Amino acid sequence: MAVLIRPAAPPDVPVIATFIRDLARFEQLEHLVDLDEARLREHLFGPVPACGALLAVADGRAVGFALFFQTYSTFRTQSCLHLEDLFVQPEHRGRGIGLALLRAVAAIAVARGCPRLDWQVLDWNVGAIGFYEQQGAHLLRDWRVCRLEGDALANCARSPADR
Repeated sequence: MAVLIRPAAPPDVPVIATFIRDLARFEQLEHLVDLDEARLREHLFGPVPACGALLAVADGRAVGFALFFQTYSTFRTQSCLHLEDLFVQPEHRGRGIGLALLRAVAAIAVARGCPRLDWQVLDWNVGAIGFYEQQGAHLLRDWRVCRLEGDALANCARSPADR
């Protein structure tokens, strides 16, 4: 089966939204999804895109996607790329589609002159961890993701006098 990796286009937003929901279900994080297709379309294809996406197409239909965005390294004083999502439908896994998507995102990072490509993986997803390590990725065991959201984010943004 031949797989085509191509940039996403505005008509692809509904399928990307479906993949995001499918990924959230796989990661057992569906309860965190607040997906708005109009916002996603604006962020991917608006006048100042916040992110980019690639689709994997097999037999004329999308079977996976990768979503990425630009970051910045002060230590390197260069833009970098962050892979936010990489997802292949379960029935299409094991055929090299995830690798093709990862390589395509890596090629974008190289073309943009980025010194690195970063992403996260859940610690229980041993299949993905093994796959990434086979590609030469190393897990940064000293680093932990920190996140402020909701009330905690709003509280942090307020001055101490306003709390």
